[in-house]
Order: sequence, then C-alpha cells, then structure tokens
Amino acid sequence: MKIPFNKPYLTGKELPYIADAHSRGVLSGEGIYTGKCQKWIEGQLNSTKAFLTHSGTAALEMAALLIDLTPGEEVIMPSFAFPSTANAFVLRGAVPVFVDIREDTLNLDERLIETAITPRTKAICVVHYAGIGCEMDSIMHIADRYRLTVIEDAAHGVMASYHGRCLGSMGHFGAYSFHETKNLICGEGGALLINDPVFIEKAEIIREKGTDRSRFFRGEIDEYCWRDMGSSFLLGELSAAFLWAQMEAADVILRDRMALWETYQVMLDGFEKENLLRRPVVPKGCRHNGHTYFVLMPDRETRDKVIFKLKEQKIHALSHYVPLHSAPAGLRFGKTHGKLTITADMAGRILRLPLWVGLQPGQVARVVITLESVLRSFKKRG
Repeated sequence: MKIPFNKPYLTGKELPYIADAHSRGVLSGEGIYTGKCQKWIEGQLNSTKAFLTHSGTAALEMAALLIDLTPGEEVIMPSFAFPSTANAFVLRGAVPVFVDIREDTLNLDERLIETAITPRTKAICVVHYAGIGCEMDSIMHIADRYRLTVIEDAAHGVMASYHGRCLGSMGHFGAYSFHETKNLICGEGGALLINDPVFIEKAEIIREKGTDRSRFFRGEIDEYCWRDMGSSFLLGELSAAFLWAQMEAADVILRDRMALWETYQVMLDGFEKENLLRRPVVPKGCRHNGHTYFVLMPDRETRDKVIFKLKEQKIHALSHYVPLHSAPAGLRFGKTHGKLTITADMAGRILRLPLWVGLQPGQVARVVITLESVLRSFKKRG
C-alpha cells in the first residue's frame, strides 16, 4: 500500500462550516469566519493584528509593499527557501541578498548577516525552516542597530516558538501559510501578522485593492475610494470557514504531528549513531511543531538513490528546495554574499519523510525499516 508524503487532514467540521458561511450570504471575504480566524491568530499566536490572505506568498507580498521598497534596495535572506520568499521583494524591484545557513537548523546563519549589510539594505527576511526557530534575539538586535525591518517567513511555523515567543510574532511582520502541506490548512491560504501597530492602517488599504473599504464596512466613512497601491489579498470566506475547523482542532493536530515526529526521532537514533544519516537538531529554547521530519544523507548521490528506492516500495519521500542563488531567477535577480557552501551541501543531502495526521505507527515503522534496508544495501556495496 502506498504511503504518500502528505495527506490533507479533515476534522469533520469543514463542510458544515462552509455550508454555514454560504447560508450567511458572504463568500468573498471578511465574513464571520474570517473574523474568527484572525482573532484566533492574534490571541493564540500573540500578534498585534492578523490579516488572512489567499496564500503565504500574498502575505509576503503585502509585507514588501508595506515597507515601501524601491528598486535597487536589498533584502537579506537565506538561499535555502521557497521562491516566494524572494519573489515578494523582486516584484518591488528589490535585490535578494542570499546568505548561507546554519549546519544544525538549516536556518539563516545570524553570524553572517552583519557583513552582508550595505547602505542599500532595507530588510532581513528570515525563514523558520521545519518550524524550528531562527536565532531571533541576535537577528532583532542586528536589525535594531542598523534600523532594518524584519520579516519572518513562518510558513512552516504555526504554533512553534522561540524562547516562549511564537514564530511570526517577533519581527515587524510574520507570514503564515495554510497550504495543504502545512499543519493547519485550507487548500491555499495564509496570514500576515502585523507586529508593529504603525503598519495596521496601511495594511488594511493594501489588502483591499488600495482602498479604504474596510473603514466603509465598519461604518466609519460613507463611501470608499482608491487611497494607495494595493491588490486583492483577501482569503475567500469559504476557505476561512474550512480553516476555522482546523484552528478549532489545532491542539489535537499539533499533538498528533509531534507524536509522529518523535516516533521518527526515536526510531532513527541508532541510524545516526552508525553515521547512516543525521537527524534534525532542535536548539534549546526552540519548540517546533512537527511540521516536517527530515534527515540528511551522507551525500547527494545517496539521497537521490534512496528517494528512488523508497518510491519503488510505494513510499513517497522528497528532497526540498533548489537553492535560490543557483536557480536561473536567483542568478538574474539576486546576489550572493559569501560562498554558501553549507546551503549547497544541505540542499543536496536533505530527505523529507512522510508525516501527516492519520499516518499510523505501523506505516512509520515501514518507512524506517525500508529506509534502513536501502541504506544498509548501499553500505555493503560500498
């Protein structure tokens, strides 16, 4: 029987809530379910203000608009990231400056940020890979010293924390994703967290096609009009209804994902001791969310062969990002600070294993046993 890499989880309340949203006659966004989701994010994840968006990408694009980027300004970020992390700023004419990652967490190496800062630097965009927090204290200290804006790409980070603070709540902005591969889902969806109140009014205008439509619906003005640049960033109300069912079950989802993650971690302990692979590293003070379980193979050739052999056994395991600095668009739009040797090495060795709510312990055992068989067969040949 096939074990997929991901299988979207349903709580059972999604369709009734969608029907309820339809019965209320508001489908285009900003209905009762949008309000519920935004209040949940603000309350549970400690944000000053949260806006649902139609994707995590849209949340990052809103952040880029909010900081008034101009062509030629620079944004420091990791190369080991999804293209949306760079695209949001490239669309404004800014230049992504790619910095190497840490070998332990695969997050932006905070020790390299300061040397990448130039007079053109406007912001730092961090990525909390696999729901494991970046070293935000150091990063915020650097940003404060150089008066830079910090955007947290917390697409992986819902309900994860760094020294007791929720990922996405520490920078000036945080971006979440509710894509079907994430912990909480609605197919496509996201949220922008505004952690500095000075940006709230402008964010409302940008999100509503550059208009003051939100004030109109609150009864604060008699008519609304075009005020500034913007776009249509709202999440539809049907998707928000789906998402609310997920948020209601967030604690259960977190518990189940963490249990699966811990099962992998325990079962693969001996493999790491034999140097067959390396398991994830979670630094002290970081509380992850079981978003993904990855291992690092000895080299790219082994990783690629393992993926192929697992697929033969109907187990769908994946690599991850092609480093942005080496991709055609990265070469065209960005620039590299340093050699990024760790980024290239980790990207070539990473292997992500199936993890989703509903995955059974027996299936996890099958993944691990099959992985062991494949790795030992390679070792014998070697």
